[in-house]
Amino acid sequence: MKHIDIMIERYPALEVCRESIEAAVKAIVEMHSHAGTLLICGNGGSAADCEHISGELLKGFLKKRPLNADQAAGLPEDIAAKLQGGIRAIPLTSLSALGTAFSNDVDPELIYAQLVYAYGTENCVFLGLSTSGNAKNVCAAAKVARAKGMKTISMTGERGGMLAELCDVAIKVPESETYKVQELHLPVYHAICAEVEEIIFG
Repeated sequence: MKHIDIMIERYPALEVCRESIEAAVKAIVEMHSHAGTLLICGNGGSAADCEHISGELLKGFLKKRPLNADQAAGLPEDIAAKLQGGIRAIPLTSLSALGTAFSNDVDPELIYAQLVYAYGTENCVFLGLSTSGNAKNVCAAAKVARAKGMKTISMTGERGGMLAELCDVAIKVPESETYKVQELHLPVYHAICAEVEEIIFG
């Protein structure tokens, strides 16, 4: 997988994550082939990463992804010419109205769990980001995803925490301090997005 190779060449410390990163790529590609959706959540800087990841998947990242004739059928020609192939990805962090309502009315630790329950199907993939691996709201969402038969992926620091134990694929970058973990998460998810795009649209 060339984009993972490039990432590891630039960040040699991430060699220890190669197998889990490749497994994440395969899970997302398979999800797309079954018209599933990637459900992403995290807190703080990781919440911003969720938005970033979805942005790379919903439109062209390194490729233009033009629509083919079947995809463009029925669309106005001028619009179809500018649309791009997308990979379904929802940053659960962005649904602020639901989040604040559920937090106020029910339980703030179960906001992401509620969203995974509402959106998730067995064709979906859950991706949880937590630098410590112990974010209670992200772990609760992972438990719901597992119960719904979804493939689960975590991105954490080197200790992994509870979240890594809950997930089918655990990407544990070799750092423990929050900002250093986040600095390594970015090249990891860029490589994942680039590799997924290459396989689906290449």
